[in-house]
Amino acid sequence: MAVGLLLLLTALCGLGQAMTPEEKQRLRNQVVEMFDHAYQNYMDHAYPADELMPLTCRGRVRGREPSRGDVDDALGKFSLTLIDTLDTLVLLNKTTEFEAAVRRVLSDVRLDNDIVVSVFETNIRVLGGLLGGHSMAVMLKEGGQHMQWYQDELLHMAKDLGLRLLPAFNTSSGLPYPRVNLRHGVRGPETRTGTETDTCTACAGTIILEFAALSRFTGDSIFETHARRAMDFLWEKRQRNSNLVGTTINIHSGEWVRRDSGVGAGIDSYYEYLLKAYVLLGDDLFLQRFNIHYASIMKYISQPPLLLDVHIHKPLLPARTWMDSLLAFFPGLQVLKGDIRPAIETHEMLYQVTKKHNFLPEAFTTDFRVHWAQHPLRPEFAESTYFLFKATGDPYYLEAGRTILDNLNRFARVPCGFAAMKDVRTGSHEDRMDSFFLAEMFKYLFLLFAEPQDLPFDVEDYIFTTEAHLLPLSLSTAPLSSAAASNRTSEEELDDSNFDWTCPNTRLLFPDPAFPRNLREPIRSAIDKSCPRPAPHREPGMGRPPLRAQDFMANNPEHLELLRRMGVSLIHLKDGRVQLVQHASQAVSSVAAEDGVRFMQEMMELSSQQQKEQLPPRAIQIISHPFFGRVVLTAGPAQFGTDLSKSATGVRGFITVAEPYSGCSDITNAEYVQGHIALLQRGQCMFAEKARHIQKAGAIGGIVIDDNEGSSSDTAPLFQMAGDGRSTDDITMPLLFLFHKEGNILLEALKEYRQVEVLLSDKARDRDAIFKGKPLPGSLMEGSADVKDTEEDCQSEATSPAPSEPAGETSSAEPEEGSSAQAEDSRPAEETSPADPPADPAQPKDHRDSNAPESGRDSSSQSVDELLADWQEDLEAFKQMEKDEL
Repeated sequence: MAVGLLLLLTALCGLGQAMTPEEKQRLRNQVVEMFDHAYQNYMDHAYPADELMPLTCRGRVRGREPSRGDVDDALGKFSLTLIDTLDTLVLLNKTTEFEAAVRRVLSDVRLDNDIVVSVFETNIRVLGGLLGGHSMAVMLKEGGQHMQWYQDELLHMAKDLGLRLLPAFNTSSGLPYPRVNLRHGVRGPETRTGTETDTCTACAGTIILEFAALSRFTGDSIFETHARRAMDFLWEKRQRNSNLVGTTINIHSGEWVRRDSGVGAGIDSYYEYLLKAYVLLGDDLFLQRFNIHYASIMKYISQPPLLLDVHIHKPLLPARTWMDSLLAFFPGLQVLKGDIRPAIETHEMLYQVTKKHNFLPEAFTTDFRVHWAQHPLRPEFAESTYFLFKATGDPYYLEAGRTILDNLNRFARVPCGFAAMKDVRTGSHEDRMDSFFLAEMFKYLFLLFAEPQDLPFDVEDYIFTTEAHLLPLSLSTAPLSSAAASNRTSEEELDDSNFDWTCPNTRLLFPDPAFPRNLREPIRSAIDKSCPRPAPHREPGMGRPPLRAQDFMANNPEHLELLRRMGVSLIHLKDGRVQLVQHASQAVSSVAAEDGVRFMQEMMELSSQQQKEQLPPRAIQIISHPFFGRVVLTAGPAQFGTDLSKSATGVRGFITVAEPYSGCSDITNAEYVQGHIALLQRGQCMFAEKARHIQKAGAIGGIVIDDNEGSSSDTAPLFQMAGDGRSTDDITMPLLFLFHKEGNILLEALKEYRQVEVLLSDKARDRDAIFKGKPLPGSLMEGSADVKDTEEDCQSEATSPAPSEPAGETSSAEPEEGSSAQAEDSRPAEETSPADPPADPAQPKDHRDSNAPESGRDSSSQSVDELLADWQEDLEAFKQMEKDEL
């Protein structure tokens, strides 16, 4: 039985140093500069499109680009990013830009498009954006200096949009359809919607703030009435024993379609809106419901620092062995609730995972490995960082914010904006910059580093929606007809036992100033596997530890009792593994706690030995013109040759095609291979044999390209090349494996540009490190945007293949679930299946003559552009998580 490990101990540490005002100001200015880089590139290259495609420097218009499935339901041809960004402009003191943006929205945006959109996304992004913009416009107008011409035009647009969303609520349950046609509504042949039966809990339960605000701004109660009805129905359908809700519900019958329950994708903002509806509207019923749910969350789902999904009918049974990144909002919600300790613990876990992978992966396992490797620049971790700093004043969270800024600039910044990460392990990009990046990320980061005098208004007078739009708390006193009052039944009387009326004073709660660090240190040790060893001495009369890791059996009652005495508890995971958690304070004595430390250390070492044959993916980064390090290909490693993870610089060189291409005999073009990185085709002989032949010819590295047309790292598990059964110590250069789709990018680049230089490394390097400060077209300088070179970079970027969304990341991150190490170079990659096989994606076209690749320049200058057009997002394996949120 494989054992996942999590070690929680107690350790005394000193407090972090306070950040100087000058450094805070520098970081605050850097946030503004980064926002300007993203916003201006959207306006220059994408507007009036809904979103910017930062790699190809153009707008994403629905219907013109290949469909990304449910993700595109957020796009309604209504200049989504501009509307989503309105109140961010004001918060960042860009009043002139805000006024110009409002005029653009009023003159250019249409809301009556014949297009089907997500009710959830349109509500939080567009309706919320219009209401946040209206709130800011009113605030500025009342200030007497700006927006004096404003006559509630954004509010009128918001009401128009609200009326277009209302037909979705025409169900017997009151739960909305997940999609609506902006022009035709639902339930008609021209609507192309109305046939859905299921929606996610968050989709139906994340309406109340925007709809109630719309009702109270306009005096029309119909919006708040419908939102309350949906919230009431979800509450009625909770599982009465566990008081938890499932992830997906039938909008007609109210039956739970998916009965797993957590605080991440599919449910997250339902809980958020219960508490925030109480704050905004002052209705005690929302607080009571939230507190009942919260007690169950802390009883069943929260296992600090983890938040693990469970089954609503069997809440002691875990429903999955991984966590998704959307739960990163939860520590911030716990701050609003006033529950600081678990917020600190979960945030620290997320922070350490972020530092380990540079970004928070879309999903990661309970032992903190990548499950889904994407990162679409989500802001939830920054959100919780801000709220924890606001609550505690601990400068530790300013350093966390600095980490976020540095990683965005080093790894996500491109000449035309910021690009989502396709794979956090290799640093590859996706041609995507979602509107929430501008709406949320820069708000929270600016607020984190801002002083009160830096803000144009008091944020304490507003509440943040789930999209970080600002709604004034004064709405709680706005007049509203009785029709929108709570539908409280006589059996649902308020119970004072379900109320926590005040938030705790953190100084009284944690009198020891070192307390937060005492929580953080053991979590950091667990994630980076640097378990601290206890003092070597033992009390007199004590022998060896009572239980050794190699002897442990999870089904042995005596062993479980020994674990309990050492403060170690056991979590049974869905896949049969167990998670070990130690709280030293729960041990029966200090000696038993030390025994527990030793036991956990042994388990970590044992686990590492079991996984030593499993290697992470490697990166092939194209660093020559016109790519300049912006294109990163995910490659499979070899279990022989140079270990790139131990190389500080990697291996850098120009590529050339070996002859024969199979590499199964002596190389005939050795004069070209010498000093270069040789390209080889898979098949006909062992991988080690290929490596020996090119090494003999003087190659400094090799790249084996799959001969199975259409194969891709997006859809196949990580492929590892094993040796040939005998010693491979003679192979002293690196050999990497590329699937056919990624290999084609190298071959097409070689045809078009002739001289193609690549860097073989364990992960993508930032461009400053690669080029050591030498000037580059469009160089990515931290904290500054090279406006002069933007146009030139966009032209070259348009010829760079844009990596797509991986569809099969599960197996490549978890070796025990499908990684492949092949010694014989003859088996098709598709025969190695991931644990959860993805649906078949559309196969890309093949532009390579696999029998005779050419190293000369192709006469057509369109080959890479054509390849780029075919290199689109394959979302099959990742689609379920997106569905949960859309």
